[in-house]
Amino acid sequence: MKKILRINTQTKQYTFEEEPKYAKLGGRALTSRIVLEEVPAKSDALGKDNKLVIAGGILTGTAATNSGRVSVGAKSPLTGTIKESNSGGSFAQKLSRLGILAIVLENKSDSLINIFINKDGVQIKEAENYKGLLTYPGMDKIREEFGEKAAGMLIGPAGEKELLAASIQFSDPSGRPARAAGRGGMGAVMGSKKVKAIILDDAGCSVIKPVDPEAFKLANKRWVETLKEHPVTGTGLPSLGTAILVNIVNEAGAFPTKNFREGRFEFAGDISGEKMVENMEKRGGRVKEGCHPGCVIQCSQAYHDKEGNYLTSGFEYETVWAFGANCLVKDLDDIATCDNLCDNIGVDTIDMGNAIAVAMEGGLIPWGDGKAAIKLLKQVGTDSPEGDMIGKGAAYTGEKLGVTRVPVVKRQALPAYDPRSVKGVGVTYASTPMGADHTAGYGVCQNVLKVGGDVNPLEKEGNVEISKNLQIATATLDSLGFCLFVAFAVLDTADAVETMCKIVSSVIGENFTADDFVNLGVNTLKDELEFNKRAGFTKEDDQLPQFFINEKLPPHNTQWTFSVDEIQGAKVS
Repeated sequence: MKKILRINTQTKQYTFEEEPKYAKLGGRALTSRIVLEEVPAKSDALGKDNKLVIAGGILTGTAATNSGRVSVGAKSPLTGTIKESNSGGSFAQKLSRLGILAIVLENKSDSLINIFINKDGVQIKEAENYKGLLTYPGMDKIREEFGEKAAGMLIGPAGEKELLAASIQFSDPSGRPARAAGRGGMGAVMGSKKVKAIILDDAGCSVIKPVDPEAFKLANKRWVETLKEHPVTGTGLPSLGTAILVNIVNEAGAFPTKNFREGRFEFAGDISGEKMVENMEKRGGRVKEGCHPGCVIQCSQAYHDKEGNYLTSGFEYETVWAFGANCLVKDLDDIATCDNLCDNIGVDTIDMGNAIAVAMEGGLIPWGDGKAAIKLLKQVGTDSPEGDMIGKGAAYTGEKLGVTRVPVVKRQALPAYDPRSVKGVGVTYASTPMGADHTAGYGVCQNVLKVGGDVNPLEKEGNVEISKNLQIATATLDSLGFCLFVAFAVLDTADAVETMCKIVSSVIGENFTADDFVNLGVNTLKDELEFNKRAGFTKEDDQLPQFFINEKLPPHNTQWTFSVDEIQGAKVS
């Protein structure tokens, strides 16, 4: 049985515990259960009573395809709600192969520390020589000290300063800290514990073997076929990455432009996936690569500058939009520079892009000025008052600048789909326990991509239902350790859920049914909603900002018309 590793960061003591009640949980189901049971809901998110929980999925560490995601959970200092932030990288698989179900960071250290874990045990080391390091040089130092094959999760200066939008960066298969648990300020929680990095070396450990190897082999073979045969996971994402969505969502009239004023950006072609691939093919780099070992979708990439030097990786649609159309910036290299800065400083690209747009709204820098955005972003994690403001997210930036047009739910900034014209994802923004989060229930599937059905994105009918169903399914995928993007193929393939259940059954040696699949997601959401209830959240917190209700969005002239009571239909009970 895998064990829970608990680390008291104050005393520098640790224990490995067998927790039978957690044995059948993983990923988000596990992080949310521990947070619910062990963190006082009204505690200070940056205080000693909060806990940071890091867990691989139920399947992570096995050879199951696309199962290498990691969940990071805590009470969020940004939203005040429970939070699970999800990332790729090499960390989760190494964690599972070291026999660890989850790491739980407790209490608060008085000095900066690193935690190193290998098959021989745990070392807690003073890390003052890492203080203030950006994550790229930080990861270089980790590999120099602990070996080239070490995987790291680490914070940058933003996390050390406990800025509310701070991320945790995970090293990818190439050793770059380019994969982020970005949302909800998990980097600030890690910084509050004074943990700069957790480093894993799984040398001498092996892939977790299924209880029924033959059944696993057959089910995983079918799983790979499912992913490779679907046009989105087999062709679209590997060819253009997630930025394939730029032209698609722009054409749908739901690409938020100039702080959610319009649904189309005149220069969308200049920041599209097609343009990104054109630049990569011209300059070098890699058009496709996996964010974690065992990925067959391969939607990540390495993007180079005009001189052919590496600039960034994991250059995602959300980031392209946040610093692009949202801020009226049309230079893809400026946007890529912002992405690199966010990874290096350790901050969430979505909240940062929205904070920059709010800063433009407030007249701090001009609209469309990419170089000014870069200059402002460089101040995050320093002693600059402007950097401190931006690093605390869009909601805080709006308050400091007196801007009321701030696109947030529960103080977390909205992602790259205008909810007035993609109403399925709008319901998710409003109803998810996590604050505005598209990944919690990706209604874009049925609304825009017509994957798994066809629900009109401009009308209310059917959108509460798809949000609820997708939130349940997503919670399950996060708990199994699967990448969210497998959902495209799952929604369109009749035997996909059955196939996933067969994989789980073969690994755990017990029958895992479709009902179990659904219940895993339902129970995870129930845990999260219960935490928020204890924290004082009510249904009145489940709504979008007023300007979405008051203003029509061109080109479809749509408005947000869901009431708070209607939104409750997207929640499990």
